[in-house]
Amino acid sequence: MQRKAVRRRVLPGIAMLTALAAGAAGLTGCTSGSEGRSTSDSKAGGSSAAPAQPGKYRSLPAPCRAAADSKKLKGMLPAGDSLTPEQRDQMYAGVADASYDGDRHVGCRWSGQSPEETRLLSVGFERVVSYDRTTASDDDKAKQVYVRRLTDAKLPFPGPTASPTPAAPTPAAPTPAAPTPAAPVQGAPASGTPASPAASPSAPVELGSRVLEDLASDAFLEDKLSPAGASAAQSRTVRIVFRTSNVIVTIEYSVQPALPGTVPPSTETQAKARQLAQALAERFSE
Repeated sequence: MQRKAVRRRVLPGIAMLTALAAGAAGLTGCTSGSEGRSTSDSKAGGSSAAPAQPGKYRSLPAPCRAAADSKKLKGMLPAGDSLTPEQRDQMYAGVADASYDGDRHVGCRWSGQSPEETRLLSVGFERVVSYDRTTASDDDKAKQVYVRRLTDAKLPFPGPTASPTPAAPTPAAPTPAAPTPAAPVQGAPASGTPASPAASPSAPVELGSRVLEDLASDAFLEDKLSPAGASAAQSRTVRIVFRTSNVIVTIEYSVQPALPGTVPPSTETQAKARQLAQALAERFSE
C-alpha cells in the first residue's frame, strides 16, 4: 500500500516537468523561427533592387523598306539607261542580308552602276539587349557597344578637352635684299605686266572622320580613300554609325569611279550618306 502511494505522488511531478519542458521548447522554436524569418526578410530586402527598364525598341523595321521609303536612294545609286523599269525597281528594292534573328540584327544592300562609276550602299540595324538589367539597362549596353565602335574608329569620345598649349613664337626670318632688275628682253612683256601663269584648279575640300553632334543620341562618321594606284581609280567609303536608344544603325556608302586618277569628292559623298542617316534617325523617332 505504501508503494502505490509513492507512485501516485511521483507521477504527477513527472507530468508537470514534461509539460514545462515542452512549453520551453515551444518558446525556443517560436523564437528561432522568428529570427529565421527576420534574417530571410533582411536578405530579401537587401537584394530586391528594381531592374532597369527595357529599351525603347522591342523589334526592328525592315531595313530595305525603311531606306527605300526615305526617297534618298535614287540620288545615291545611279541606274544605267539600259535597265528596264522592272530592273530599276528591283535594284532600288535592295537585297536583304541573311539573319537568324530578325529582332536583333538585320541588314540590306544595294548596288548601282553607270559608265562613270559604281556605287555600293549597305544599311544595318542592331537591337542591343542587356541580359543583366540589375547592372545595366538596354540603353546603357547599347552605349557601350557604340563606344567600342567609336574606339575602333580611333575617334575621341566627345567631352571637355584641355586647352592646347600655345606654340612658341617662331623668330622672324631676315628680309632678303631686293634683286637688281634685269634688262628687258626684246619681245617680253613690260615689267608692270607679269606673264599670266596657267590657272591651277583649286583642290577639293576634304572632310575627315569625326564625331557628329547633330544626329540621333550619338553618332560618328568615317571617311576613307583606297590607296592610289596607277591603273585604278581611288574609291571612297563613308561609314556612319549612330545610336538611338537601344538600336545601333550602320550605313556604308562607297563610290568607285571608272576612270583612273579620279577621286570622289568627300563633300558630296558624305552629304548623301548623312541625308540617308538623318532620314533613318527620323524613321526610328516616329
